[in-house]
Amino acid sequence: MSQSPEISHLPGLAPYPETLAAMEARVAEIAAGTAPEAIWLLEHPPLYTAGTSARIEDLTDPGRFPVYAAGRGGQYTYHGPGQRVAYTMLDLNQRGRDVRRFVCNLENWVIGTLAAFGVKGERRSGRVGVWVTRPDKAPNPDGSVREDKIAAIGVKLRRWVSFHGISINVEPDLGDFSGIVPCGIRDHGVTSLVDLGLPVTMADLDAALIAEFPRHFPG
Repeated sequence: MSQSPEISHLPGLAPYPETLAAMEARVAEIAAGTAPEAIWLLEHPPLYTAGTSARIEDLTDPGRFPVYAAGRGGQYTYHGPGQRVAYTMLDLNQRGRDVRRFVCNLENWVIGTLAAFGVKGERRSGRVGVWVTRPDKAPNPDGSVREDKIAAIGVKLRRWVSFHGISINVEPDLGDFSGIVPCGIRDHGVTSLVDLGLPVTMADLDAALIAEFPRHFPG
């Protein structure tokens, strides 16, 4: 079994193209056995990324921020300051070649991390990512309880090494999501830890992510 991944914090706002290129280079090294697994914790400047299933009609304000093809699964996603991105480069050759289980473990990692702050994150059938119910908001037109997305998940595998990963909203400008239909879902909103009334800092979240990781990805 693999040793614990090397965890790094990337300073400042990491430029997307250069970070993606560096991540792809690291994945190649992991696949070749010349570098250990890695997790990079970072923030990006405001931008939109298009996954392999992105539909152009879901980019509702194309001139607002730069748009990059991400190469990961999924549709359009926003990244920006106040959102923790965790690029997760793990060798599934050593951890079991089971994509479904891997994605489930990523979701559980997020859910366990949110639980550290008293937030109940949940999966929803047919919707990727992690969701929270919002009984404090007006119900949907059909009377059901509102739900907002607090974390996104998008992954790609190359030679059974993963890259891309997860993003959790700590305190981003939620208005920045309005230039896209996030993950193609029109009838639900987005939220953040601070939007939920929790004074959580990025350092608080990082500590919880790092503490929770081994429970779902044992070394």
